[in-house]
Amino acid sequence: MNGSRTAIVVGAGIGGLAAAIALRRVGVDLEVFERAPKIRAAGFGLSVMSNAVAALESLDIDLGLEKRGRTLDTYLVKDWRGRLIREFPFPEIIERLGKPSVCISRADLFAALQEEASGIPVHLGRGAAGFEITDGRARLYLEDGGSAEADLLIGADGFNSAIRQQIAGPDEPAHDSGYIVWLGITEYHHPRFPSGSVMHFWGDGMRFGLVDIGHGRLYWWGTKNMPPERSAGWRGGRAEILRAYAGWPDEVREAIRVTPDSDVLSVSSRDRPFLERWGNGPVTLLGDAAHPMLTSLGQGSAMAIEDAVVLARHVERQPDSARALRSYEDARRERTREIVEATRTVSDFEQAQGPVRRRVRDAYFRYMSHRSLVGRLEPALTFPGAGIDDPVPMIHGEERR
Repeated sequence: MNGSRTAIVVGAGIGGLAAAIALRRVGVDLEVFERAPKIRAAGFGLSVMSNAVAALESLDIDLGLEKRGRTLDTYLVKDWRGRLIREFPFPEIIERLGKPSVCISRADLFAALQEEASGIPVHLGRGAAGFEITDGRARLYLEDGGSAEADLLIGADGFNSAIRQQIAGPDEPAHDSGYIVWLGITEYHHPRFPSGSVMHFWGDGMRFGLVDIGHGRLYWWGTKNMPPERSAGWRGGRAEILRAYAGWPDEVREAIRVTPDSDVLSVSSRDRPFLERWGNGPVTLLGDAAHPMLTSLGQGSAMAIEDAVVLARHVERQPDSARALRSYEDARRERTREIVEATRTVSDFEQAQGPVRRRVRDAYFRYMSHRSLVGRLEPALTFPGAGIDDPVPMIHGEERR
């Protein structure tokens, strides 16, 4: 590979920083442009699942996430009264794959990514306005009137990506999930919440999740069916959320009670129709800019990390920029389509409202065979590789064995 190849990454979120780290690892000179004047990483947690850890390891990248967060040890799904519906076999799958799944705060994941990305130029407060392609190279135009040019342009600028808008058109619709999502992080201890646990509680058009993110901290989330015009403008507080979960188990209500009002967030959950064409010439998309998804499978960050690693591997192997990006897209399209569609299906099913739908949902998971459940969960946790015939990774043009 030509070590002088250059790239611009638009967006300094999880996908953008992961892409910058992976591209530098294979010898690309790059810089990152981020619209926000400051990278804000507080407010919620997430899971870096086994597939993402395996992807990073394929490029010899170790973010030390197990020391910053907490490995997933148990995963229980209960009803709104606290009665067990099913213990999900994530630990069994994780042990077989040999790669941990780590629950972590977004701030701690960002700290790990920023530490690994040390030395890569990141320009804050410089948002993308658009791009053009000239003589096989990409020129990025910035909102402040500036511009930058490189061999590759990677749009990793999230749900409202300016790069995606130019590729897909300005009138591309967004799909609301049909519910509001409340989020919080707090110090937390409860006798019915063992260390290393993930617990989901399912009610009538409502759900609640408790996630151990390590060091005595809890990430929690709650959902409630709500029209988008209400969820987008919701201005309630902790007291209203507590009322919504009246009668739910004490471990749920305690999580809300001990979270400072200022640390409770509300967001509208949305995705978009799956985009078949991610780029043109030396331009492509990555992460939420390419395939925004709902949160029910906890795979949003993992898909962005997988994208970053696969992108780097194809750029390394193919000296022609446009061909490298098209082969990256071909390698990722079906994988990400399956996850996006599965996430929407699971979201709709788990958010069931009404006594009949709720009973069907609970019974479906309670009585599914162990083998079938493993078969549904394991593919998402398994990194499928870079889609390159030669399975031996290369670093800076040298095989690593």
